[in-house]
Amino acid sequence: MLTIENLSVKFPSRFGAFTAIEDVDMVIQPGEIHGLVGESGAGKSTVGAAVIGLLQSPGYIASGTLKLGDMDLRALTPEQAHAMRGDRISMIFQDPQTSLNPLMTIEDQLIETIQAHSDVSTSAARQRAVDLLEEIGIKNASERIKAYPHQFSGGMRQRVVIALAICTDPDVIIADEPTTALDVAVQSQVLKLIQRLAKDRKIAFMLITHDIGVIAQIADRVTVMRKGRVMETGDTAQVLGAPKHPYTRALMDAVPPLDHKIDRFRVPQEEGAEVEDALGQHAEDWLLEGVRGASTGLMLENLSVKFAGPRTSLLRKPEPYVALDDVTLTVRPGSILGLVGESGSGKSTLAKVVTGLVRPSGGTMTLGDAVLPGGKARPRNHPSRQLVQMVFQDPYSSLNSRHRIRDILSEPLWFYGFVKEAEARERLAESMLALVGMPPDAIDKYPHQFSGGQRQRIAVARALLARPRFLICDEPTSALDVSIQAEILNLLKDLQAKFGLTILFISHNLAVVRQMADDTAVLRNGRIEEIGRTEDIYAAPQADYTKSLLALTPVMDRAMLQARV
Repeated sequence: MLTIENLSVKFPSRFGAFTAIEDVDMVIQPGEIHGLVGESGAGKSTVGAAVIGLLQSPGYIASGTLKLGDMDLRALTPEQAHAMRGDRISMIFQDPQTSLNPLMTIEDQLIETIQAHSDVSTSAARQRAVDLLEEIGIKNASERIKAYPHQFSGGMRQRVVIALAICTDPDVIIADEPTTALDVAVQSQVLKLIQRLAKDRKIAFMLITHDIGVIAQIADRVTVMRKGRVMETGDTAQVLGAPKHPYTRALMDAVPPLDHKIDRFRVPQEEGAEVEDALGQHAEDWLLEGVRGASTGLMLENLSVKFAGPRTSLLRKPEPYVALDDVTLTVRPGSILGLVGESGSGKSTLAKVVTGLVRPSGGTMTLGDAVLPGGKARPRNHPSRQLVQMVFQDPYSSLNSRHRIRDILSEPLWFYGFVKEAEARERLAESMLALVGMPPDAIDKYPHQFSGGQRQRIAVARALLARPRFLICDEPTSALDVSIQAEILNLLKDLQAKFGLTILFISHNLAVVRQMADDTAVLRNGRIEEIGRTEDIYAAPQADYTKSLLALTPVMDRAMLQARV
């Protein structure tokens, strides 16, 4: 169905041409799911963009062959390529919120796409759109089709994007990280849908993902890339169960297991390993000086959060939406509590309440011996603002893109009055960069000049420069590939052990939580379903919901893959 031979893509610049991918070969058969994996910058998305003709300017295909059946994709005129795109090759992007038009209903977007590639009436296109939504599992499709994208959940939006991709009966679909931002329950539904479409419609899928568990679960074949080149390709069981290339073996070792706990993640290459330990010693001594004494725990009792619901009538008061309902939990001093649950369960809301970004409707919060006021009752100069720090999911949006790293890291030192002299602040910022595995020259750069893993290290450094006693990590590795994820998790483990930090670790990746957390709380619809020691919960979960989450988590079972080989 799709043949790629010796494909090379280059991006010219004033410093010379950068080769993004080089001599890539790949063949995808009808009905086959072909996984494309590798760390950030490996060139996975560039391969997909080259196939569908969406390379960002000034990038261009330097050499190679691209064929869809007998059609030479490189020989098409711009008009022919435009007609082919969406008709015979479609794409599912990572973020459905940005790939759907927020000003158009789902109905209008589907009808527009169908009529762009088929000569059918509006009524016929609408009926086809409703049938598609029903096929992909959206209930009451004839009514829900009138909704706007923001009125759907993340999983339902991703289903709509899939409906847009298949509404023209394409031969090939390129799915670029289609499940990255989804919890395990919704991810399982989307993956089953992709499998069904490949089987029933004989659609060839190029599945681009950094989740090795997803590849092991549904891919027929897999290609491993690194730095623009193919390291290994073959049947999924062969490549993942008995990898031949050292890099592939290193990637497999970095995958967090679900069935047992390990002390430390193995990574292909430690980022920042050449940084001198002496440079980071200054920051380490400074942090230890500021956090001496007993570790600080957190206790939440009967915590509730309610938001105003939509008004359905002028005469009727809107029903409030309950985000957190009578939540009681304790984060033991010096421990890591993992908080898991599906999208909309209230995980991020709980984090925002603790940091004072959301005001609780009821309940109490105690940090150490001090009662935490909620929301507007907590001014910026309240001590808890410094003691409680947060590492967000997306480091690119949480770091000011207009500031150099020097200013980003110096700000907490200035704001909390820790260091008065600008030169001393900069010296400490450089030392903190070294402590989190970043080179000293990073201080003169901007956030966009770093990879996702490097930006997350900088975000951790900024949080530590406030000398916190309690750290909240809200999905800190969900958007990172498996090797970079391993590096960040190793970093958090080291920092927690060195400085006795108490950490609330929020994630929808249950395998990661097992490796990181001493205790685990399972949240569903704003309520605690289960809480206890992590090993006890994973070994013998009591709540049915916990059992279902564990059952739905995609895992890479090396023994099972090797048996298939």
